[in-house]
Amino acid sequence: MAIGRRILLYLVVFILAFPLLPAVAFSKEPYRIGAVFSVTGAASFLGEPEKNTILMLQDQINKAGGINGHPIEVVIEDSKSDETQAVLSAKKLLERDKVLAIIGPSTTGESMALVPIMNGSKTPLISCAAGAGITQPVIERHWIFKTPQYDYSAAEAIFTYMKKHGISKVGIITITTGFGDAGRKALHEMAPKYGIAIVADERYGPKDSDMTTQLTKAKAAGAQAVINWSVGPGQVVVTKNWSALKMGIPLYQSHGWGSKKNIELAGKAAEGVISPLGRLVVWDKLPGKHPQKSVLVKYVKDYKNSYKTEPDSFGGYAYDGFMMVTEALKKVGPDKSKIRDYVETRITKWVATGGIFNMSAKDHCGLDKDAFEMVVVKNGDWELLK
Repeated sequence: MAIGRRILLYLVVFILAFPLLPAVAFSKEPYRIGAVFSVTGAASFLGEPEKNTILMLQDQINKAGGINGHPIEVVIEDSKSDETQAVLSAKKLLERDKVLAIIGPSTTGESMALVPIMNGSKTPLISCAAGAGITQPVIERHWIFKTPQYDYSAAEAIFTYMKKHGISKVGIITITTGFGDAGRKALHEMAPKYGIAIVADERYGPKDSDMTTQLTKAKAAGAQAVINWSVGPGQVVVTKNWSALKMGIPLYQSHGWGSKKNIELAGKAAEGVISPLGRLVVWDKLPGKHPQKSVLVKYVKDYKNSYKTEPDSFGGYAYDGFMMVTEALKKVGPDKSKIRDYVETRITKWVATGGIFNMSAKDHCGLDKDAFEMVVVKNGDWELLK
């Protein structure tokens, strides 16, 4: 009896120690996909949902039998929100891990730093950052794609809405990063096309803790609205300053505003803030027949089951990039060149979390301003604007 109990005890310990053994035994070599995310550092609010999403999808695919009998193996590197580290991470994934493609990085600056490396290695990169320079000019970005909507598409969405509401003078404040630089450029290029004048053009650094001066200058210049272009703490600082000043003019944020954490951090100050966002944040407010509805519902449900919270736009960027690569693998196998060509030529009318993608040899993003909904913060939540 003692021996039998001892064996039973060993068996219980073994089961408890290995609760996550794969349900499927694979005989074929894994397909290895790399990811470079800002898991830690200043942009960790981007990297965390991206990492979570990729791990969840890897698990789902492998439990379903992998891709054509091959398990997916994701190798995630933490860029620590640093461009130099992002480069080192990518080189490690390419040279040591021999990945077939890389998802990420999380930010525009890091993504731009990887462009020559990925082109040189002839390996597809699906960036999770928004700057137009990541994929343009396409002739110099042969191996580079991205899933977030273009910054100039976000500017167009904002200006289209402003024009409908009689706003013709705006003040812009932008952060001095790659994302802020790209947004500032897009705002200046798009404003004249909508008959809108930029009467104030203010900037601030990533570590600045008060933007009262910039906002005050914009109001004094006659702005009828203010547009802030940043991601991270700066968005919240601007929002709180705008609220405290009681400026009497609306505050618009870029599509970098698309995380519920921003609303939570800004608190009541966030009430009334307007932004162009992907439909993931308002998935539950879309009509049942909307073409993205089923994709969004599944992703949100799966993510909530896995992490006990809803995903945000940034997790959606990783979702779309990962699904592009895995769909290509299903169709063309582990050939980098064929994966690249598949994404460029076959990801058309392709429904995902960020919109309906139409990639082409001239456009390695495949989205336009129609991928956005204009959204306002109301009662601590997102609401659709008409």
